[in-house]
This record gives sequence, C-alpha cells and structure tokens, in this order.
Amino acid sequence: MNPQPVTDYDWAYSLVDSSRVSTFLISILLIVYGSFRSLNMDQEEKEKNQREDKETLPTNSPNTNTPPNNENVHSIDTTQAMFLPVGASISLLVMFFFFDSMQMVFAVCTAVLATVAFAFLLLPMCQYLLRPCSTGTKISFGCCGRFTSAEIMSFSLSVMLVFLWVMTGHWLLMDALAMGLCVTMIAFVRLPSLKVSTLLLTGLLIYDVFWVFFSTYIFNANVMVKVATRPADNPVGLLGKKLNLNMAKEAPQLSLPGKLIFPSMHNAGHFSMLGLGDIVMPGLLLCFVMRYDNYKRQQADTGLPAPIAAPNNLAQKLTYFHCSLVGYFVGLLTATISSEVYKAAQPALLYLVPFTLLPLLVMAYLKGDLKRMWHEPFIKGPTSKNFLEV
Repeated sequence: MNPQPVTDYDWAYSLVDSSRVSTFLISILLIVYGSFRSLNMDQEEKEKNQREDKETLPTNSPNTNTPPNNENVHSIDTTQAMFLPVGASISLLVMFFFFDSMQMVFAVCTAVLATVAFAFLLLPMCQYLLRPCSTGTKISFGCCGRFTSAEIMSFSLSVMLVFLWVMTGHWLLMDALAMGLCVTMIAFVRLPSLKVSTLLLTGLLIYDVFWVFFSTYIFNANVMVKVATRPADNPVGLLGKKLNLNMAKEAPQLSLPGKLIFPSMHNAGHFSMLGLGDIVMPGLLLCFVMRYDNYKRQQADTGLPAPIAAPNNLAQKLTYFHCSLVGYFVGLLTATISSEVYKAAQPALLYLVPFTLLPLLVMAYLKGDLKRMWHEPFIKGPTSKNFLEV
C-alpha cells in the first residue's frame, strides 16, 4: 500500500478541519456584526441629533443627510494611517524584548480592555432581555457616570467572564474576549476615505510581511509568532504566591486574547490561529464600504444628486460590502492554503489586503465612485457639482 497520494493532499483535507472552518466562520461573522454595530451607532447618533435640533430649533427642519458626528468614535487621518505600522512595530519589539518584565502590566491592561469590550458585545443582548422590565432610566454612580440597567448587566457579566478566564485560562473564554475586542475596534474606529484605507492597509501589509518573513534574519526568531504565542504569568497566581494561597498558586498561565485559537476536533494537538489584526484591519475597510453603501442609499431615497453611475449591469447591482466580503473570504482561504502547503506561518494581510482592496478599487472605478470614495465621501459639498465629479 502506498500512502503517498494521501499525504500529497493533506493540505486539502485540512481546509475542512473543524479548526479551519471555525476560523473562517467566526472571523467573517465578527466583521459583519462589527460593521452593523458601527452603522447602528451612526443611526442612533443621527436620531439623537435630530431630536436635539427639533428641541432647539423647532421651526427649522433638521438636515437628515448630514453625517453624524459621534464623539466616542475615532476617525483615522492620513498621518495616523502612515505612522500606525511604525507604532505597531515599536510595540511588537517592546513585547518581544521586555515581555518577561512587563507581562503583569500586559495581562492587567488586557483584562481591563477585554472587560469593557466584551460588555459592549453583550449590550444588545442585555437591552433585549431587559426591555420588558426596564424604562431605560440611567442610574448614577457618582464620578463614574450614569448607566442604564442593560449597561450595568452587560458589564457585570463581562467582569464574571474575565474572572473565569483569569482563573481557568480556557481557550474558549480567551476567544470570547478576543471577539469582544474585534467588534469594539471595528465599531469605534473609522476609516474616513479610500485614500486613508489604502495607506493604512498597504503599510500594515508591509509590516506583517516583514515581521513574519524577515524578522528571523535579524532577531534569530519569528518575532510576530513569538509574541502572539507567548503566555503571560497569571496575576492571581503571583498574588497567591506572595500570600501563600494554595488555590491561587495553581492559577494557569494566560494566553492573551490578541488572537483567535480554535483547536481541531479530529487532530489532537492541532489548532488554527488568526491574529486580531487580520480581522480588525480588513474589517475597518468593510465597515467603511458598508457605511458608504448606506450613504448612497440615503441619497437615492432623499433624491439628492449621486455620483454618476455606470450602466445597469452586474457590477452596478453588487454592493461594495458584498464585493469586499467575498474578497476577504478568498484572501483568507488563500492564506490558509499557503500555510498548509509551505508548513509555515504566513502573514495573512499579504493575501487579505490585495483580495479586499483591489476588487474594491476596480468596482469603484466601474461604478464611477472612485474619485469620491478616494477623498471624503461622507462630506456634503456646497453644490451638486461636487456629486457629479468622476
């Protein structure tokens, strides 16, 4: 019996492994859900501004086409997009060289951020559950602010989950916290234009390729993989050693929620790992195009001038979000095949960025939206002439 034909196609069978399928499904769901949460936040802010306009200026009709300005949202500008890969590289080196001496700081900061992020993830569910018995009245907590019962409930559940993660170190709890971080970053960070998106993703592609492929030649180790997989000492365990608490001494090391990990159900010891940056950064682009699709629909509904459209064909019927989402799936599939074929870690953004960004640029050109999307697509010009530029 010659087993060679089976091993030649092991990479193909690994694509339908439970760990790979879970990675594909969860990453796509996180991007879609985070984009919808971002869109919903814009809608809520828009309705809030309309109510305030009606109260302050009852005789004037509010402008329903002005993009909402949410103070809680951070919009990345051109300078930040250019220097973000540099900042990410510095942070990576700090974690690589000083992780042992600063791991307590990393673990505590990660736990705090994960608590807030997972509370944001749970908030819609808590609002739905408490809707029949809650009036939405905010409860004051002094200098901490005022919060609704749903916000208090989501935060309490998030604290409990983080506590369980610290005490057990279970991969499923770590993944849950990582999912909260993904959704929160996609919802609260915005790309204002296609120009900023291209600068950011191109810079991060170079950053990812360098630290995965070339860092070994300089630092004698794959810096990206080393940082992503290095566990941190448990703060509870260290505290237990000082206080001589036997239960706390047994607290496991923590794998920080900077990635998603899914173990295989069929192959013991095998797992699939995907960094949060490989979800969040393309997710910001997809969130941008979803907001632009929605903005164009609003223009069409209100009868405002829209950018010149191409003839009615397949490219015109497809939305930018659908195009980019398919591109993300194909890019993730290509990255997975490459990692299986070469049996080595791959910079996922090397595949994700071209497959999401290039089809989007081509589609925007075919639809006549490229020039508008490249600059500030959500800023209304003084005259309709600006809307007619191609």
